[in-house]
Amino acid sequence: MIISRTPYRISFFGGGTDYPAWYRQHGGAVLGAAIDKYCYLTCRHLPPFFEHRYRIVYSRIEDCQTVAEISHPAVRAVLTHLGIDRGVEIHHDGDLPARSGMGSSSSFTVGLLNALHALEGRMPSRRQLAAEGIHVEQHLIGETVGSQDQVLAAFGGVNKLLFTEDDQFSVHPLTIGRSRLADLNDHLLLLYTGITRTASEVAASYVANLDGRRRDLRILRDLVEEAVAILASGTGLSAFGELLHEAWQVKRGMGAAVTNDRVDEIYREARAAGAIGGKLTGAGGGGFMLLFAPPGAHRAVRERLHRLLAVPFRFDSGGSQIIFLDREQDYEREEAVRARQHLDAFAELQLPRAAPAA
Repeated sequence: MIISRTPYRISFFGGGTDYPAWYRQHGGAVLGAAIDKYCYLTCRHLPPFFEHRYRIVYSRIEDCQTVAEISHPAVRAVLTHLGIDRGVEIHHDGDLPARSGMGSSSSFTVGLLNALHALEGRMPSRRQLAAEGIHVEQHLIGETVGSQDQVLAAFGGVNKLLFTEDDQFSVHPLTIGRSRLADLNDHLLLLYTGITRTASEVAASYVANLDGRRRDLRILRDLVEEAVAILASGTGLSAFGELLHEAWQVKRGMGAAVTNDRVDEIYREARAAGAIGGKLTGAGGGGFMLLFAPPGAHRAVRERLHRLLAVPFRFDSGGSQIIFLDREQDYEREEAVRARQHLDAFAELQLPRAAPAA
């Protein structure tokens, strides 16, 4: 039995430039962070006694005989990608709801890849997990998603990500002190709007015309470097919040589905209560709102938005990890051990051949 733990993420700047349709032409950059809210996946090989060959447990339960029958697109795609033809059971649990802008689908995909690789006795690198996650979501499933979520889920940490025209990515952890990162963390509030949406559907409202939004995407790309410079400078962090506000004004104009009246009202109230800036954490439309405010203003913001659930968090540095591994639960291995033991015991009972007569 294997259990993987994979973090969700928050994205600060550069969202939109991580779509292949953009960075294959212009390059892209994102500043984002993994947080200590996780997707957990438990996997084991199924013994051959059940009527079903595959059991998938998430918001529903699927009992299937073949991979092709599995409805969950990521499970079906990952099993196909890895060529796993033995029966498996997969259970999912998450700290945050799906369709909430926290990269949950990519955390699921990366975590499942990690767990099933481990079940097969392999230890993939973080880069391999990220690359395979991107391949599964963008090519096998065909989702309209970017490439930042899979990388942040696999690597963890607070990173600047670069995406190049030749379809490669690089990860650059921020080289700032722990106290500076803690100070940034202390300025952030994460509030759940209660509005669920599918990120790929929101993204589809503007990804089809990314080239027509070239000016906006170049602004979002440039803000990544400005934000990194602010964090590295050691000066006050208010400018970081002001950049978040500037980026949100650009992002909300990229498509009709990015924001709505309810989201705009929440943001106005947060600013009136002391927040300097903020944004929706994913493609837009709903989910979680990330706010930047001086720590002394957090209480006023929470009280002003008391109907929204506040979720405390800290940055995660570990990325996707295997937190439990017990291959002794592998049925075929146990059977092989038992068979060997029976053969050894039988051999010990055999009497030696009698010596030939003189």
